[in-house]
Amino acid sequence: MTELTDITGPATPAEPVAFPQDRTCPYHPPTAYDPLRDGRALARATLFDGREVWMVTGHSTARALLADPRLSSDRTRPGFPVPIARFAAVRDRRLALLGVDDPLHHTQRRMMVPSFTLKRATELRPTIRRIVDGLLDAMIEKGPPAELVSAFALPVPSMVICGLLGVPYADHEFFEAQSRRLLRGPSAADTQDARERLEAYLGDLVDLKARQAEPGDGVLDDLVHHPYREGALDRDELVSLAVILLVAGHETTANMISLGTYTLLQHPERLAELRADPALLPAAVEELMRMLSIADGLLRMALEDIEIGGTTIRAGDGVLFATSVINRDTARYDDPDSLDFHRSARHHVAFGFGIHQCLGQNLARAELEIALGALIARLPGLRLAAPAEEIPFKPGDTIQGMLELPVTW
Repeated sequence: MTELTDITGPATPAEPVAFPQDRTCPYHPPTAYDPLRDGRALARATLFDGREVWMVTGHSTARALLADPRLSSDRTRPGFPVPIARFAAVRDRRLALLGVDDPLHHTQRRMMVPSFTLKRATELRPTIRRIVDGLLDAMIEKGPPAELVSAFALPVPSMVICGLLGVPYADHEFFEAQSRRLLRGPSAADTQDARERLEAYLGDLVDLKARQAEPGDGVLDDLVHHPYREGALDRDELVSLAVILLVAGHETTANMISLGTYTLLQHPERLAELRADPALLPAAVEELMRMLSIADGLLRMALEDIEIGGTTIRAGDGVLFATSVINRDTARYDDPDSLDFHRSARHHVAFGFGIHQCLGQNLARAELEIALGALIARLPGLRLAAPAEEIPFKPGDTIQGMLELPVTW
């Protein structure tokens, strides 16, 4: 048992905080988490079933624990915490990449890395730009107003990930609908049915690609014609990988584009700054990732006792990383509730950290820089087409983002 001796600060509040909770402002953490932002390293949280877990709230603590092999991501382990009721239905289904530990995780990730390097993301930039410009051309030709989620924020990453994976974009309405049900369906049965439909669809696609003599250009084609045919990857594992890549590849970026746009429109001085100096876009994307923290609540389970600044996380305890709080830690960021493109935000944990850090982060950065940059450059009069307080955003039990974003210009 190793102690993380460099972690300091108070550990827990008197009462656990319920997790997850809805935000009152789409780009700020839930107000119920405010008492946790006092420099503590750990708090306690209560999940839907009454189970208490450790809630990581400090930035340095989070990065230390996310890199600690004594925390497991394997949600099929008995006792692994389940954040919301509808996910209980699929907890026994192994989730590739995100839901496995080393050495299996290392094997799966090594197969994926060549397709998601910085070099590959850079090569894809002209393709992303063509997709973005094409969608903006259609919006401009149709004229204002527009609903930005369906017209732009969702189709940009959906088209990109389809092209990268080798999934027919003609099927986008089907897999986007199933992704929505999987991540925020009203019931456990809905979530399970959505996953089964996605697995069946992608299983059929894998079988089709396996029958082809020559592989296509997509990542799935490469996986089918090499590790799958060579016996290094079985069909179930390949389909699970495909589900993760397809769903994560469009859902997260779509939410960042919509919520990022809303946030910029609510900060007109920062929007003007970006228009005046487009070279700030990479820094702006990092700062928006930090501030918005759309994937709030990474979950792990302790395999051994872990000592942190005098507090012991016991083997079998659940550990929850509240990224929206971690990325607002005043010990790491000055005035963390402000949107500041001149701060060093690169070490945020919006992409996670450690071996499970988001595989697609290079691609996501490229998409966000190009999509947001083109949007604000080509639509200089861009503004909300409805009162900000009336625009619906997502509840706290799913990836954060806008349900709709009516805009005009």
